[in-house]
Amino acid sequence: MNAARSKPQVFGWCPGALRPMESGDGLVVRVRTPLGRLSAAQSRGIAALSEQYGSGIIDLSARANLQLRGVSEATHAPLIEGLRDLGLIDRNIATETRRNVIVQPFWTEGDDTHHIAHTLTEALAREDAPDLPGKFGFAVDCGPAPLLTHTSCDIRIERADAGLILRADGAMTGLIVTRDTAAEAALMLARWFLGTGGVRDGRGRMKAHIARIGAPDSAEIPPLPTAPRPTPGQTATGALVALEFGQMRAETLAELATVGAIRLTPWRALLIEGADRLPTLPYLITDPGDPRLNISTCTGAPGCHQALSATRHIARTLAPNTTRPLHISGCAKGCAHPAPCAITLTATSEGRFDLIRDGRASDSPEIRDLSLTELLTKDL
Repeated sequence: MNAARSKPQVFGWCPGALRPMESGDGLVVRVRTPLGRLSAAQSRGIAALSEQYGSGIIDLSARANLQLRGVSEATHAPLIEGLRDLGLIDRNIATETRRNVIVQPFWTEGDDTHHIAHTLTEALAREDAPDLPGKFGFAVDCGPAPLLTHTSCDIRIERADAGLILRADGAMTGLIVTRDTAAEAALMLARWFLGTGGVRDGRGRMKAHIARIGAPDSAEIPPLPTAPRPTPGQTATGALVALEFGQMRAETLAELATVGAIRLTPWRALLIEGADRLPTLPYLITDPGDPRLNISTCTGAPGCHQALSATRHIARTLAPNTTRPLHISGCAKGCAHPAPCAITLTATSEGRFDLIRDGRASDSPEIRDLSLTELLTKDL
């Protein structure tokens, strides 16, 4: 394996607003929006703050959070005050770290998903909430069929034939719960994870822990089959629009806010509440057949200081040639798609990539050190 590829730095935690992460283009400030929803006023406010205190570039993460890029040490404090005025800042880093909840975005006011997500968010803010690793998260996915099965999290609340279940990620079955018991049961499962040695050196994920010791004995109900991943178009809740490679300019967010409130999704897409039309704006994808939807890519160089190459212009160039899922990674960490992918391209130097089939960015390649010209001749 290429030596440069083999040693990316793994931080073991995700950025927040109060605890940003340094990247190649400044601080990355992640905003964990309550229930995954922004009012129109909050969206406009975030857009203005991104322009004033950052680079005006905003990412949508695979965990349905917004990331404001290009923030400096000098502008971080006033940015936080602006976000606090919008009701988007937790009281401390510990609360922010625990409040890692992904909400299935097609909820309606008062339904199981909305009720449980609200209750769980409040429970995680309590002083007695379990002290969990930085990447540990929850998915509230109580619609007619699970939609978040392939979204990274550790504890899942989802639908089964018998009702609602609580399932540890990595387990095939879960425990029956109700809308009123699900949040407390989720905290009990989190405490089981801690009490049975799920954390090592400050890190730990449920799936790896289940693989080591097995799932809780009382969990025996399987979830319903996973529903297809939603694609851009009209839904009963509003218009679903995808972001090109999960990124947009601040002015795009501000323009979307004129249409309605916005729900964030883990599919690099935004759901505009009540919208009966799909807006036409730069870097938005409204065609469900757009080949860019097949591609996962990280920020790449120079935005990430660990990336060995730019990635997004490579993705745009290769998109018309793609016929299956493609992951383009600036380094061997594979942040944009940690799971195996049909085709993975891992940067070895600027503009050159190893090609891996049915694997991760860190796996051994089938072909090494390909240029963009050479990639255009390959079966992707």
